[in-house]
Amino acid sequence: MYKAKPGIDIIAKVLDALYRHNPDALFVMSLMHQYEERGSLSKKQLQGLLAKAQKVPGIPGNWLGTLEAIILKMPTRYKPVDPVTITPVYQKDEMVGKMLEAILNKYPQHKPALHLKNRYEKNNPLTAAELEQLKGFLKALGITIN
Repeated sequence: MYKAKPGIDIIAKVLDALYRHNPDALFVMSLMHQYEERGSLSKKQLQGLLAKAQKVPGIPGNWLGTLEAIILKMPTRYKPVDPVTITPVYQKDEMVGKMLEAILNKYPQHKPALHLKNRYEKNNPLTAAELEQLKGFLKALGITIN
């Protein structure tokens, strides 16, 4: 039957009252079965049980209040946000990409620029000193970026 719990088991009492009110209700029967097997119900299931119990006139109000308090104590689980809308923590600076591309178009074997491009492509933010170094390369090589 129901798992032994300390105190009064309001969930079991509400389930029994709903079953007595309408023995053919599949929702209540499935909740009773799960409660007997697992000894608990999820927050969503308890919310559905409360909604059903509020429609039945013979259930005492203190049972409904206790059931509502049990629901409020349970943690709310949120579904993860759609991965398309998640923005990355680091936003690539397009100007840095253009500067690196301009240097490497003119001098494809420029080792410091290749190193900085590797860091840029791996989403590692460039330090202020590295950005100054990149601007110095552009100036020394005579490359202008619009």
